Amino acid sequence: MYDVVLLTLGSERDAPGGGCGSGDACCGGTSDPTGKPPAEPGGGRCETPRVPVLACADALTARGARVETVIARSDAEVDEVLARLDAPARPDGLTWPDPDSKVRLVVATASDAQLRAVVRRLVRRYAPPPSRRPAELAGNRTVPDLPPIGVLPLDPARGGPHRDLAAQLGLPREPAAVAAAVLDGGVRRLDLLRNDGGSVTLDGALLGAADDAGRPLHWRGRVEVDDAVLTDGADPILACAIGNAGGYATLDSLPLLTAGDPTDGLVEVAVAVPVPSRATLGRKKKIRYEVRRARGRAVAVIPRDERVPFLDDGVEGELSRKRSWWTEPGAWAVFTG
Repeated sequence: MYDVVLLTLGSERDAPGGGCGSGDACCGGTSDPTGKPPAEPGGGRCETPRVPVLACADALTARGARVETVIARSDAEVDEVLARLDAPARPDGLTWPDPDSKVRLVVATASDAQLRAVVRRLVRRYAPPPSRRPAELAGNRTVPDLPPIGVLPLDPARGGPHRDLAAQLGLPREPAAVAAAVLDGGVRRLDLLRNDGGSVTLDGALLGAADDAGRPLHWRGRVEVDDAVLTDGADPILACAIGNAGGYATLDSLPLLTAGDPTDGLVEVAVAVPVPSRATLGRKKKIRYEVRRARGRAVAVIPRDERVPFLDDGVEGELSRKRSWWTEPGAWAVFTG
């Protein structure tokens, strides 16, 4: 039987509004009605697991699994949990995941940002330095097959176009169903986007912003996908979507990404630029948006403006220099029902 670790992130850094839940929901409060994206550290800590975590632990224990719940409030505490997934020591000294491990990991997530935070630590743990790349590592990868993760969503499924990754993938949400998937389900391997800023992307990134009235703020930059140039920096850009899955498929009903598939080994990129139409007699020119799309192995964005705001798996940031994302086919995995 398996040893199962139920991991909740108690650090405010990757949770919307603070704690291990959404808003103040970590310790039984209500979520932020504005849906404001994650911010930097600040707020309280949660000392006890949330109800879905306890329910999942009970379901796993009833099936004979040995269960431990952990609330990690730092990268070091996350790393202590991930170390249980290590393979025995290798002759080359690399830290490597154990494909035959009897330890299974379930991550309780209030947001995709929290799931990303754990996968980022997995990558940092198991990615070998370029100078020590082992022969068995696939030529199109910089990381080995990362251990599969059970995903326990802490918030109800969201409707509309901005579904979380668990909903996009059709993963179970109820604690008992998650427990069954971890013990009896299959494993689905998924593509991972790494970037030269040292982080990872599971779903996608959206570059651009709006003013307080909701009007888009145009920016300029060069966007390349493999050998294709979507814009050379001369065009004002409404938004640039970089998709591994389909979380950023639309922007205010404007279709951006059309074929988000986290298993095809490709990143899909879309750039929306304004195109003025001809004015008719007595009427002003109307602005429509042209969406340019491309798919490939890698994308590079070189901002011409000083700072370009973005969301990456729901986490806010600002781009002030070139950033490249590339695909790691099948690098990470989830337990499915």
